[in-house]
Amino acid sequence: MNAEEVVLGTITLPRLERSVADARGFLRDLLAPGEVLDDLTLVVSELVCNAITHTRSRDDGKVTVTLVQGPGVLLLEVTDDGADGARPVLKDEDGGESGRGIRVVDALASRWAFRQDPDHTTVWAEFAWHA
Repeated sequence: MNAEEVVLGTITLPRLERSVADARGFLRDLLAPGEVLDDLTLVVSELVCNAITHTRSRDDGKVTVTLVQGPGVLLLEVTDDGADGARPVLKDEDGGESGRGIRVVDALASRWAFRQDPDHTTVWAEFAWHA
């Protein structure tokens, strides 16, 4: 993080389905209504749901959501307890009922990626924003 970035908030949530709604509420408490909030709440829903469903966070773990304001951008980070070999992947549309979460992130964020260490995975998504 550089001197121009400010953490607007961070919340650590348990591995429970209600945490998806809690993550959305966290963002609504930080930002005024508008298009960027709508996009952020949809993306945080997808990322927290993925963390609960596909990572070690599902085993009594935690998911941490952080929102950072930088010059002209908001950066959303969702950190989970990692997964054994699994990585966030942009999948081709196959008509199935699952596998669309990262496609939603890719469509709404200016850019996104992930970083891993032995114990955690952080998926981040950046959104253009002007205060």
